[in-house]
Amino acid sequence: MSLTTIDSVGGSAARSITGGLTKTGVDVRAKVIEALLIAALGGSLLILAVLIVDLIRRSWSVWTGRGAEFLTSGLNTTSADIAGVWSGLKGTLVLAGLVIVIAFPLGIACAVYLEEYAGKSGFARLTRVNVRNLAGVPSVVYGLLGLGIFVKVLDSVGSGGQDVQGHGFVPFHWVGNLMDWIGGNNGRTVFAGGLALSALVLPIVVITTSEALRAVPRGIREGALGVGATQWETIRSHVLPAATPGILTGTVLSIARAMGEAAPILIVGATTGTLLTGNQNFVEQLSGPWTGLPVVIFSYARQPGSVWSSLTAAAALVLLVLVLVLNGFAIWMRNRYERKW
Repeated sequence: MSLTTIDSVGGSAARSITGGLTKTGVDVRAKVIEALLIAALGGSLLILAVLIVDLIRRSWSVWTGRGAEFLTSGLNTTSADIAGVWSGLKGTLVLAGLVIVIAFPLGIACAVYLEEYAGKSGFARLTRVNVRNLAGVPSVVYGLLGLGIFVKVLDSVGSGGQDVQGHGFVPFHWVGNLMDWIGGNNGRTVFAGGLALSALVLPIVVITTSEALRAVPRGIREGALGVGATQWETIRSHVLPAATPGILTGTVLSIARAMGEAAPILIVGATTGTLLTGNQNFVEQLSGPWTGLPVVIFSYARQPGSVWSSLTAAAALVLLVLVLVLNGFAIWMRNRYERKW
């Protein structure tokens, strides 16, 4: 019969842990990693600062010569004196609103199902792999998806609206007008662009929401279930509120990603030339020609001459500031609702 010793009951492991906690020497490897991370952060901030300074320098003549008039003028590729970014800014904000309405509910609902209901089933694993693969698909592919599906569907909706208006009842006329409005301009409306961008950011929303749900301690779920709450009540009243900071951060960053994409909206029909709206009100403009800030930058960059180069830099600066404001809002939301566990 062997005698029980301190080492046989874990004494050596305890001494090792105690030694690691009480060690007074400098951890060289940790310091090197910390220095590399700080250098990477500094390099990223330096690149951003250089980009902002360069855009301000190149667009300075636009801001000093035209000022706010540049922000309130529409897309115009025939005269640099009246060209502006208002059409693109308005279209980008509308696209962002459509992404919020379409992509965020679907993405959050999908993530909740995968993390809280599907568990580790084969279907859930296959879905997670496909979602992560879709997050890496080039944006131009989503533009082709929008052209092949969303534009055709909206065009057929608009054509169907003309048939519905043939009925003599007022409700049918109302429905027909709505269908014509959504599917106007042969389906190449801002709604097609919003659907294409929603498909683009949907995998990102699912991934970020899933990570936020996984970060919620298991004890919160067990505590709610232990006092008699149903699974949905636990998710609605405890899990989702606890995961809100991560979800908000991921969704706002997804909006910033969508706002900077040009390829999808170019393919589905965004205007690249002069855009005139006449006397149309805001609602009427939604069913007609439209554009976005990335397309405005693309349109001005195609024009020759230093004046158009300055306009391109000014439009890029507006988009960059808008994205930085959204990122700052995401950071503020994360810090505002973040919880320590």
